[in-house]
Amino acid sequence: MKAEIISVGTEILLGDIVNTNAQYLAEELANIGIDVYYQITVGDNEERLYDTFNECLTRSDIVIATGGLGPTDDDITKEVACKCFGQELKLHEPSLKKIEDYFKKINMSLSENNKKQAYFPKESIILENNYGTAPGAILKKDNKIIIVLPGPPREMKPMFEEKVKPYLKNNSNSVLVSKVLRTFGIGESLLEESIIDIIKEQNNPTIAPYAKDSEAILRITAKASTQKEAEALINPVVEKIRSRVGNYIYGEDDTSLEEEVAKMLVEKNLTISVAESCTGGLVSSSLINYPGISSAFMEGCVTYSNEAKMKRLGVKKETLDKYGAVSEQTAKEMAEGIAKQFSTNIGLSTTGIAGPEGGSVEKPVGLVYIGIYINGKTFVKRFIFNGNRQMVRLRSTKNILNELRIKLIDVN
Repeated sequence: MKAEIISVGTEILLGDIVNTNAQYLAEELANIGIDVYYQITVGDNEERLYDTFNECLTRSDIVIATGGLGPTDDDITKEVACKCFGQELKLHEPSLKKIEDYFKKINMSLSENNKKQAYFPKESIILENNYGTAPGAILKKDNKIIIVLPGPPREMKPMFEEKVKPYLKNNSNSVLVSKVLRTFGIGESLLEESIIDIIKEQNNPTIAPYAKDSEAILRITAKASTQKEAEALINPVVEKIRSRVGNYIYGEDDTSLEEEVAKMLVEKNLTISVAESCTGGLVSSSLINYPGISSAFMEGCVTYSNEAKMKRLGVKKETLDKYGAVSEQTAKEMAEGIAKQFSTNIGLSTTGIAGPEGGSVEKPVGLVYIGIYINGKTFVKRFIFNGNRQMVRLRSTKNILNELRIKLIDVN
């Protein structure tokens, strides 16, 4: 089955609010084996909305529209959907009763225009709204389905989950199952190039590479009659990809780089302390997002000034005078100093020039050194990052976590 999503509302079209409904619906539909090839946003205009509905219905079996179910004159989604199917709106007394009860509960008078929310075609399946006044509806004609849902996500999501999703699952004869492989340290184009032959030879499952938050991600998706059958199609492809780029893959599905690193620290019973300059606490903050990290994370210091580096970490004045705060030597002494200060297995350090000012020909904006002390050995790596101040800090954080992840693989 094929579906399309229409987001109705001039406020969405103009960018006044972010359209999260389409993302949610596309993901949920994919999970139950319904393909989505088009998403459309249209303003509160009857003629354009009518044309959009009809265009969608020529291509797809199901059209899901969100928004435009309110009480005002520009809330026209349900009315236009009925016009497309030639169905007449009639008062639905149970819906009206629920709306009246809602207004009594909040001690407000029911206005006449609120009653329009209780009108539906007699042929429709009415979707009760437990979080607002606007019910939704499922309209059907000649094997085509229009589903109208309220716009506010707090109303739309439970209505879809509790009522629409079961209805659609009963009408779908397949499932879509996806496995996400998350990588770091390899760009999207190089990742694709490394497995291009695997991508080209697949049609079920399909492989889609994309980039997000400095990471390259692969989504492997299979369609089958059951989840078990779909997983049987996906697993050999995942293993083949891992044989090519496994060193870059840090996790699968709903995880993050910081979560995987924190998990490794806890599981390997290693303690860690962090000394940060340019990242200003981002590394520590990322690690402590993980529940249970208290058994591993001992201390985090933001040693921004030279004085703090010397006093807190034991960085030598001679080192700072000769090489500067942003240097391999300083990063090394910071990592060793924080580990020694708090008697931890691991010490991390970051020092760099986040910008937008402070750079030079020898030390440009974006220059960052990261240091990792681990069980008696210290490693320092130099990076030059592009982007604004915040991007330099975020990329520094991600890269030091990834370097630590790689080193932790070999720690027993």
